[in-house]
Amino acid sequence: MTDKRRDKRLHKLWSTGPLSALAFAAVTLVTATAGGAAPRTDSPMIADSFADSRALPESQLIADAQLLAQAQTPPKRSSRPNPSPIATEPKTKLVEFENAPFPFDSGEDPRRRRTVSLEDQRYSDPRVLLHIPQGFDIRRPGVIVIFFHGHRATIKRDVLDRQRVADQISLSRANAVLVAPQFAVNASDSSAGNFWTPGLFTLFLNEASEQLAILHGFLGLARDFDRLNVVIVGYSGGFAPVAWAIHHGGSNERMRGVVLLDALYAELDKFEKWIIGDRYRRFFVSGYLGSTRARNIQLQHMLDKRSIKYRMSLAERIRPGSITFLPGRNGENHHSYVTKAWTDNPLADILNRLPEYRR
Repeated sequence: MTDKRRDKRLHKLWSTGPLSALAFAAVTLVTATAGGAAPRTDSPMIADSFADSRALPESQLIADAQLLAQAQTPPKRSSRPNPSPIATEPKTKLVEFENAPFPFDSGEDPRRRRTVSLEDQRYSDPRVLLHIPQGFDIRRPGVIVIFFHGHRATIKRDVLDRQRVADQISLSRANAVLVAPQFAVNASDSSAGNFWTPGLFTLFLNEASEQLAILHGFLGLARDFDRLNVVIVGYSGGFAPVAWAIHHGGSNERMRGVVLLDALYAELDKFEKWIIGDRYRRFFVSGYLGSTRARNIQLQHMLDKRSIKYRMSLAERIRPGSITFLPGRNGENHHSYVTKAWTDNPLADILNRLPEYRR
């Protein structure tokens, strides 16, 4: 029976009122299942409905009874999504953000450079690399790793494939996820883009929680991602976005650490201010080679003047309030520093020294 014919038949069956139709359904079901035996007809409504039903073919009685029974069955409610809190497989995706550092018009560049416009494709990519490793458990204490790449890079070719940042998150024992925005595409530019704007980095983090929740399987988990702490990692030219993100604050209650991978080229005042601002809840690690050696030593002297202690090697456990400088050794080079620095997979090594975020 087509939908149109079914609806027409139901309308006719219900035309005498719901009670009569239900009585008719009961009579016809009894008649059909009892092989034509007469049911009890104590009720006048039942008796009338049964008398009417005797005039119909048995096949029609059965069809009408089934149709009415189906109409009376309440539809099943769609169940609310109930994703597993634990990621059963790794998930990686490039997602366009509304609150990404780019597109950006350099007319708002505080460095007062006018080098780009919104039409320049190098400065108009809003994509962000997201990664959730297998075994990540949203119920446990965790951390969002924000990774800022360096010059002449793309998040697909360099961050994901060459530097294997997502793989390092998975290789670690940390209950961590990755958020890596695209800055200037294949450009020799440390532009922080929209992160120069106060409050934008906070909006970026809020959107990251929503997008991570969607990637994990359910938007309703966004609040759980909002509760995760944040560690910012900057490589090479990524120092500027790191400096401006921590300078404007707005999400500093979630900030637990800054890691610079041969990246301390400038903005020493902002890093010093952040270190001393809430130093007993945060950690700071700066690994460096020749090109950033002078600036790292300069920051060490700035801390010496304040009688703030720091280490020159990593402790087995990185504790809140710790400050660590890691001078380079023979065999290390800037180009491969994200994958081979004081150890192989240095980002995974940092995360493994944060037992409070153990997966």
